[in-house]
Amino acid sequence: MNEHVTSFGVTASGDEVQQITLHSGAFSCSILTYGGAVRFLTVPDNQGRPVDVVLGFDTMEDYLRQNKYIGALVGRHANRIGGSAFTLDGKAYPLLANDGPNHLHGGGVGFDEQLWKLEDASDTQVVLSLVSPDMQEGYPGKLSVQVTYTLQNAALTIRYIAQTDQKTVCNLTNHSYFNLAGHASGPILDQEIQLFAKNFTPADNASLPTGSLAPVEGTPMDLRKLTPIGIHIDDEFDQLRWAGGYDHNWAVDGEMGVLRPAARAVCQETGISMDVETTLPGIQFYSANYLDGCPVGKGGAPYAKRWAFCLETQFFPNATNCPAFAQPVLAPGETFDHTTIYRFATV
Repeated sequence: MNEHVTSFGVTASGDEVQQITLHSGAFSCSILTYGGAVRFLTVPDNQGRPVDVVLGFDTMEDYLRQNKYIGALVGRHANRIGGSAFTLDGKAYPLLANDGPNHLHGGGVGFDEQLWKLEDASDTQVVLSLVSPDMQEGYPGKLSVQVTYTLQNAALTIRYIAQTDQKTVCNLTNHSYFNLAGHASGPILDQEIQLFAKNFTPADNASLPTGSLAPVEGTPMDLRKLTPIGIHIDDEFDQLRWAGGYDHNWAVDGEMGVLRPAARAVCQETGISMDVETTLPGIQFYSANYLDGCPVGKGGAPYAKRWAFCLETQFFPNATNCPAFAQPVLAPGETFDHTTIYRFATV
């Protein structure tokens, strides 16, 4: 077995799950073939001490028990599809309703619960692949996916590539939960967030975008300057009240397809900063409002509500039912090719 690869247990059906550990200077990271999940990501704080900044679990059994998508690759369609159906070329495709009346994160057995194939591994990079057959979870077309994680130059880069043999929808992301004070350190309300977005997509009380863009100016959704996550999170503002905090999509400023700044997060306690760049059109900022009920995390950490935040780059949620949004539609001969970078430094 490759020196970077170890066994991490087995799935419910008895298939072996591998863990691939990457190293780059003071940085280290491990990726599981189950769900392509980022299990730990260790970065140096402003004193040079190692801090694991992502939530994860010590055993395969806990990954199988949890339902929070922790660290995982999400597909075939990240986030929500309204009414659990979409239409392509006049044909309706019904999907599983697993979030009230809506479809969430690829359905009953999304990419987060599948075993990815290890294609290649080195000290700083791992390549995983997955083939999603035609009509898996209701999605048309055989989708062939390759995801490359690269740990280099104080950054974790994720490149997503996918191709299909018939027209389908494709919207891939990673659902890591970050806590820049350390995964076991408690609530993230004092950590600061900045989103490079002058607009967001307002959602209904089921967190489903309604199809419009709205300016953030003058609202608690205005995070264009570094802002403590907790300062407005419980404001009497319908968008926040309905979602129990932040769980919304922002339209990243600039042109889709171009790698550009999407978000920045800072923890004054450790001095760790994280900059997010992406080629995708949107980013979901989620303040882990529903983390309660999670299995105990690494080292016995009692993960709970708002103990982390997610920054999921994506096509806008419910875009397939909102013609004004960029469409996550992939046709034969085309390639879904997008990159997101999580870049670390100290302040």
